[in-house]
Amino acid sequence: MNAGPLLVDCEDVAWFREPEAARGAAAALGRRTGLSEQRTAELVLAVAELTSNLTKHSVDGSLLLRAVRTREVAGVEVVVVDNGPGISDVSAALLDGSSTVGSLGIGLGAVQRLADVFDIHSRPGHGTVQLARFWPRPLTRGLVAREPAVGGLTRPISGERVCGDAWATRIDPHEPEGDTEEAGRATRTPAEADRAPLAPSVTSWAALTRRPSPDHTVVPPRSSARPAGSARSLPVRGATAGPGPAVMVMLCDGLGHGPMAALAGQAAARAFRTGTTRLPEQAMQDIHQALRGTRGAAVAVARIEPLNGRLLFCGIGNITASLVTATTRSNLLSHPGIVGHQTHRPRTYEHALPEHGVLVMHSDGLTERWTPADLIGLLAHRATVLATGLMRQAGTRRDDASVVIAKGLW
Repeated sequence: MNAGPLLVDCEDVAWFREPEAARGAAAALGRRTGLSEQRTAELVLAVAELTSNLTKHSVDGSLLLRAVRTREVAGVEVVVVDNGPGISDVSAALLDGSSTVGSLGIGLGAVQRLADVFDIHSRPGHGTVQLARFWPRPLTRGLVAREPAVGGLTRPISGERVCGDAWATRIDPHEPEGDTEEAGRATRTPAEADRAPLAPSVTSWAALTRRPSPDHTVVPPRSSARPAGSARSLPVRGATAGPGPAVMVMLCDGLGHGPMAALAGQAAARAFRTGTTRLPEQAMQDIHQALRGTRGAAVAVARIEPLNGRLLFCGIGNITASLVTATTRSNLLSHPGIVGHQTHRPRTYEHALPEHGVLVMHSDGLTERWTPADLIGLLAHRATVLATGLMRQAGTRRDDASVVIAKGLW
């Protein structure tokens, strides 16, 4: 982590099913993000090939165009997903001249060369996920070699153009706690914390969101005194940030859907990105204040501390969060409530980071009934490909949907 993890902000512009509309939007987005005319033309050519393949080969296929930004540069990302029939030999499909049906003639191999980053996962009978990322030229040094540590996507409910779900991430660099106001907030006594609950509201959480599923469990922090397979909830009162840098991740599900829900999601993301608090419960307090006057939302905030092998988590409302490996899934505890309206004082819980694991967070636009077996083959791919594959597998289409994945940090 010498250079620190690479994080990007993503703006999900639109999902497309029609090739012509996708090509036009790609050209406009390329110009808007500052790509050169030549780079924009290459982006449009790749989108044309990908949408042509969707039309000819896929079942229920769609393409997402979005802007991606680091602190230094902006680019365009293309995500393609379908439900079948899949590609039996991905390596062969990437060879020039490989085609089962006539298309634009450039093939996936050319798309791979045009893009700065290309990733594909396909499973026969289950469909295909593809990711292509285009940065401006000349390339910023090391940009392509460093994959974003957190990836996610949102999808509005059918019939809507905007999504009420939103996610964001930021780095908390290691800084001495010191005698600062922030340190005082982090170490106040339980009695002091209990005297400062979130502001009440006449809105009832039960009318707007359901309680977490009873099967939500958590994993304990690493300890030689406890078997590795045991799990129990460990709230951390007066939690403090551990030494070393950390990555913080937020997922918000604005209640309902449509423009009003989107306002709540955008307000939560803005408050999180601009905040300086170091602990999940403190970030939750900031988001709560930002969402007053909106519909409110379900929100989850995680703090990943790779050097300490732990994750701090605070969730309010119906956000599903899990630490997942190839064979295990440990669900993280959220409490009922509506951020921005009525909720109990938020609490932070501590969890061990499982070896070769990932953090998965998603809204209730996805069913909770997925297992690690549903992610076969996806865990080895980039975070956004993994998030897209999970949305394809577990998405319900009856609500706005969002998934965010953190991987490769520990």
